Amino acid sequence: MHTTPAAYRDQPDWQALQRLLPARLHLTEQTAPTEEFWPWRGHEIHLDRYPAPAAPAKILLHHGVGTNGRHLTLILGAPLARRGFETIALDNLGYGLTRLRRGHTPTYEDWVDLVVDYLAHERARDDRPIILYGLSAGGMLAYHVAAKAPANTLHGIVGMTFLDQRVQQVRDETAHDLLNARVGAPFLRLLAPTPAGRVRYPMTLAAKMSALVNDPAALRLMIADPTSAGNRVPIRFLSSYLNYRPAVEPEDFTACPILLTQPARDRWSPPHLAESFLSRITRVPVQRVLLENAGHYPLEEPGLRQLEDAVAEFATATTLPGPDSRSAG
Repeated sequence: MHTTPAAYRDQPDWQALQRLLPARLHLTEQTAPTEEFWPWRGHEIHLDRYPAPAAPAKILLHHGVGTNGRHLTLILGAPLARRGFETIALDNLGYGLTRLRRGHTPTYEDWVDLVVDYLAHERARDDRPIILYGLSAGGMLAYHVAAKAPANTLHGIVGMTFLDQRVQQVRDETAHDLLNARVGAPFLRLLAPTPAGRVRYPMTLAAKMSALVNDPAALRLMIADPTSAGNRVPIRFLSSYLNYRPAVEPEDFTACPILLTQPARDRWSPPHLAESFLSRITRVPVQRVLLENAGHYPLEEPGLRQLEDAVAEFATATTLPGPDSRSAG
């Protein structure tokens, strides 16, 4: 039986995964982030943080439905901290080491509200600019958060991909199979408001988790980890994720600049799915960077260095002081 520890320092899953990453990204006791919990509506939200009070900007990292915050710390949080940014990797409800309030069945709307409220919490601490990065489903979450948050909350958002799950083509290409995409999604919507909405469904059966990472050994490790790809989520969450309507549609989005960091060898979310959404955004700058040789959760060079460079450059450009900084890029 898998027991969830209180801290990542005691969890072997990510430690096994990091051995498959380039040695420069391996964390030690000396280079690991501080771990803390932030209370939100009766939940305890786990954070990996590299505090840097003098840093010019903060970068908040959000996982997808097959990863967790520590996975983001490995490939971005620690490298960006070494470049002088303050970074925070968050575990949302039901993932990582976040502790759910007893009896609560989370929805995707909860995920969005949690990040919106956490950003307000960070802005209350100090007024440094914040960039929000999302991997996989976290990319679209970054958009949903930026669309809902008060004006000037974010200086920019970065997504590994942007998947509008309301679009049938997106469901067809990212679900586990066509039956799930065509029949399962409407069935989940019927079940969601009933007591059956609390039933937990394996993400390995709901989504194309076999394409999460291109290294077979890494895939086995992540699928065996119930805090990430091996997770089971409530039917209510899945339904709300598939049907979420943003506070602002892309044609009217003006909150902040956007960067897409698209892995070149992504077998789960090909570039055209993100492009179908991003092409509708015309009122803010939208940049695109292709990560060479990289899979959906990237383990490969040079894509990993390109990801780090792209996010650091975007964060610097969009947080420079001056009247035109919010439209940089």
